[in-house]
Amino acid sequence: MTERAAPPDLPDGELVRRIAARSADADEAERELCARYAARVRLYGLRHLRAEDAADDLVQQVLLSVLEAARAGRVEEPDRLGAFVAGVCRFVVWDERRAEQRRRRLVDEEAVLLPAPEAGLHPIDRRRLERCLGHLAQRESTVVRMTFQEDRPADDIARLLGITPGNVRVIRHRALARLQACVENPMEDA
Repeated sequence: MTERAAPPDLPDGELVRRIAARSADADEAERELCARYAARVRLYGLRHLRAEDAADDLVQQVLLSVLEAARAGRVEEPDRLGAFVAGVCRFVVWDERRAEQRRRRLVDEEAVLLPAPEAGLHPIDRRRLERCLGHLAQRESTVVRMTFQEDRPADDIARLLGITPGNVRVIRHRALARLQACVENPMEDA
């Protein structure tokens, strides 16, 4: 089956409508949309992220989000696709900066709780760590998982668990202390 090509001179709105309708040339319309906006998104990324690899990642994230929105019919004003793409760019960059701030804040919070590493220490045995995690109370385990696996700030964890952010920090502090003691002094296997 041969694929019909979407003419490159179609307006943006028509490309979006063809993608949403999954018309016979929807795949070609998607390719054309990506070709039109990839360079613009990359320039936005270079300007705001100041790193080529980050700009390349931004192109993929933004174009994927735009295509998903177009396929699902969530582009409310197809004729203003440029504004929609710019909005997605802003949101993705903002979200990435927010995640980086959370990572820095977590590092700053936890750096105070953990002693400085000593030279010559061996890497932590993953099985030992998993076993120690299994010995934590349910709430401690949940807070540690939400903090480090899900990258959630204390305020979000507190809201989800129905406790205060201060309580989350205390639970996390105690859980990390228990983990450290367990890892440094391994228990006998039963």
